[in-house]
Amino acid sequence: MSGIKKSFGPVHALKGVHLELRKGEVHALMGENGAGKSTLMKVLTGIYEKDGGEIIYDGKTVDFKGPKESQDAGIVIVHQELNMMNHLTVAQNIFIGRESMKMKIFTDDRAINDKSKELFDLLNIKINPKEVVGNLTVGKQQMVEIAKAISMNAKVLVFDEPTAALTEAEITELFHIIEDLRSKGIGIVYISHRMDEIEKITDRVTVMRDGEYVGELETKNTTKDEIISMMVGRAIYEEPKQKSAVSEDAEIVLEVKDLSRSDEVKNVSFQLRKGEILGFSGLMGAGRTEVARLIFGADKCDSGEIFIKGKKVEIKNPRDAVQNGIGYLSEDRKRYGVVVDMDVGNNTVLPSLVRFTKSMIIKDRLIQKISNRYIESLNIKTPSSKQLVRNLSGGNQQKVIIAKWLAQNSDIFIFDEPTRGIDIGAKSEIYHLMNQLAEEGKSIIMISSELPEILRMSDRIIVMCEGRKTAELSIEDASQEKIIHYATMRNGGRDHASS
Repeated sequence: MSGIKKSFGPVHALKGVHLELRKGEVHALMGENGAGKSTLMKVLTGIYEKDGGEIIYDGKTVDFKGPKESQDAGIVIVHQELNMMNHLTVAQNIFIGRESMKMKIFTDDRAINDKSKELFDLLNIKINPKEVVGNLTVGKQQMVEIAKAISMNAKVLVFDEPTAALTEAEITELFHIIEDLRSKGIGIVYISHRMDEIEKITDRVTVMRDGEYVGELETKNTTKDEIISMMVGRAIYEEPKQKSAVSEDAEIVLEVKDLSRSDEVKNVSFQLRKGEILGFSGLMGAGRTEVARLIFGADKCDSGEIFIKGKKVEIKNPRDAVQNGIGYLSEDRKRYGVVVDMDVGNNTVLPSLVRFTKSMIIKDRLIQKISNRYIESLNIKTPSSKQLVRNLSGGNQQKVIIAKWLAQNSDIFIFDEPTRGIDIGAKSEIYHLMNQLAEEGKSIIMISSELPEILRMSDRIIVMCEGRKTAELSIEDASQEKIIHYATMRNGGRDHASS
């Protein structure tokens, strides 16, 4: 792809972008959210018509008119948000629209099951073709998508954030498959924000910024800092926090005592102080999100007490939590955080809508004024408050959620995986916002699966395993080794604390 241009009205999404992919290569495509990576891939696969430039594929100039044409030619995207028919079997999903037929009337299930098994054997994937897709983990569903792509005789595979929702074991399995595909001569474009993955499995890196081609690097001859600098145009440092800025006698704004729910949360107790960032760490399934949902009233607890500024409160639902000054940024922002088909302005005032209505009339002008204030103060990249949230990058969607809780004047924020799926530049901005909130006296519970993030942001760290709190560490005493030790302390090890 050379000189690729694409505009949407006055917005120049791609400005002469270049990308070269070789046979049997894993090529990283990197850039901040909004850099134009997905737009470039949509131009490649015919979803968008390019405004300029040239695409040469297998030595010939091509101009695909839609995804089917590009798929027929052997270019297939494995999307981040999987597009599976959950009620159908694995084999039916792989060959949907291309089924083997009996007497031109009936689907030949035995034939597609056999073909699927051949595919899985080829890829060393252990999945039953007869299994209903809805019963599979996200990781296994992704393997099915890969098998589907290979069944289309793919010569080029595009992976868009393939590991965002995978466990470590599933990531390892995916990397084995990618190595196998590489050995078979398939060219792979790999879009990811995870620097360790780029270093581990890619051969070259192309970096984009603001719709432009910045440069191309050999992975083995470059460093993480070089790539980051090209992506964001500035140096970003992610050093661990050395010392808590919160004194031990700071006001306790939230206290949780013996919070329990079924086998998910078992007698969890902790305190949150004014201006503090309290990190929650643990492996997948440790119960961190479950604790957050109980505090916010999204789920009902079996037992336990919650105190806000020393006063016992009953939080039976999210409305009670909001009225008590709690804002919740869910790890699944598109499902629970924003209404993607609503504009930025209306998303900003959703929890506080009653303040923007009078006699059933919504005060649009006031909504616009308030949302513009947060667009400016949070540096939300959007043409206006009227832009649909769907059209914003992941990092900017996250900022809209923060704006809505600021507009509600929340004092306690629960950030659940606040930087999942966003690039390193947007991460840095979210970190800055969190520190700014803490400096202003807001209190934050931050749940994160990334240990460097926990160590960089937290004043104090709660570690959980199998629904229990297994440690409470001061940032001065915390390390990755200690956190992992307590995160794997199964069977309800004793709580540990250090001041």
